[in-house]
Amino acid sequence: MDNRRTARLAGILYLITHVTSVAAVILYGTLLTDADWVSSGQSATAPKLGALADFILGVAVLGTGVVLHSLIRHYSERGATAYAALRTLEASAILMGAALVVAAVSVPESDVAGQLSYGIIGIYHWVFLIGMGLVVGVHTTVLAVVLRRHNLIARWITTLGIVGAVLVTASNLAVMFGIQEQISATAAVAAVPIFAWEISLAVHLIWKGLLTPSPK
Repeated sequence: MDNRRTARLAGILYLITHVTSVAAVILYGTLLTDADWVSSGQSATAPKLGALADFILGVAVLGTGVVLHSLIRHYSERGATAYAALRTLEASAILMGAALVVAAVSVPESDVAGQLSYGIIGIYHWVFLIGMGLVVGVHTTVLAVVLRRHNLIARWITTLGIVGAVLVTASNLAVMFGIQEQISATAAVAAVPIFAWEISLAVHLIWKGLLTPSPK
């Protein structure tokens, strides 16, 4: 596969990660925030579909690591390897989170079912925070720096990535140390630049590919 098609595939995979991540959140509904979700008698079908969406998300995340590795390794072998490894770590955390959701909604009915289920969801939140939230900041920085150093995409996009990485890392650290809630207005605002970075990068890769021909 030539570099143009590879870049297009990477962009498509990025867009798939966004569609599936939003779908998962919608399908999970109040499961992630309501301690009484299990005892409310709601159907587990939607959360299980959300876990399936997260499974697809994890595969797409892994795919971006593999595909972008093949694109940028000609410019920075270390950067490409680090990015692929971090994306693999993120994908593993996503799949673990999906498994935790299925486990939470599959707890047999008992006097402690609600507490057990909510405890599992608590683990999910920490897996999300550390395995996805913090890792995203690192791999975004790695990729943005490589792309910027070699002028592979528009500089304003890499600027978005670097700013977004700093903000999302700071936001997740604030959650870890109890300064802000994981689901809050400030956390949402902090995630906007990283969201804009990924969408802009995806569109750029699909329509233009890399700006500099790959050295052979």
